[in-house]
Amino acid sequence: MPPVTTLALFAAATLALLVVPGPAVVYIVTRSVTQGRTAGLVSVLGVHAGSLVHIAAAALGISALLAASATAFAVVKYLGAAYLVYLGIRKFLHRADGEAAEVRHASRSRLFGEGFVVNVLNPKTAIFFLAFLPQFADPSRGPVAPQIVLLGAIWVVLGMASDGTYAVLSSAIAGRLRSSARARRRLDVGSGAVYIGLGAVAALAGEGAK
Repeated sequence: MPPVTTLALFAAATLALLVVPGPAVVYIVTRSVTQGRTAGLVSVLGVHAGSLVHIAAAALGISALLAASATAFAVVKYLGAAYLVYLGIRKFLHRADGEAAEVRHASRSRLFGEGFVVNVLNPKTAIFFLAFLPQFADPSRGPVAPQIVLLGAIWVVLGMASDGTYAVLSSAIAGRLRSSARARRRLDVGSGAVYIGLGAVAALAGEGAK
């Protein structure tokens, strides 16, 4: 197990990175704004269930294979980009018809599933865990895989706290906006544009690193 000082340093570095919004945070904020605090918090759970997949992959060395294989990286990268664009197009096509739109919210299982997919299909997350977690693991203190799992667990706990804060604050600020059909439509269009933009960014992720 890494020493306490290393774990503290890792926690500080993790918090510094988590406060910078990425695709997962944008998804959580969008859901919180359009559907409320509970939807945002369920999305947080889905996103970090996806984080567990990346942590397991990093611990087992699968992320290393992903980083080394241009084909595998491209497949995951473009799947993630396509899914984000799909979410954006669906937002553009959504119709806010007064009260009808108010009840056509995604179910909690769907919110969880979408958050999970958004994070699992984000290749930048896989590469990040591959590059970040091993820096705090020390082979001289025992097997590396359990250390990575521990570091990943700390990441998830801090990530849920950080993203949960985003969800609560964004839902509180957006409360008045959700009461207007016109405002809801603007939120749909705005969030749709953000999703499509993120899809484009995801498609280009890693090009500069080649």
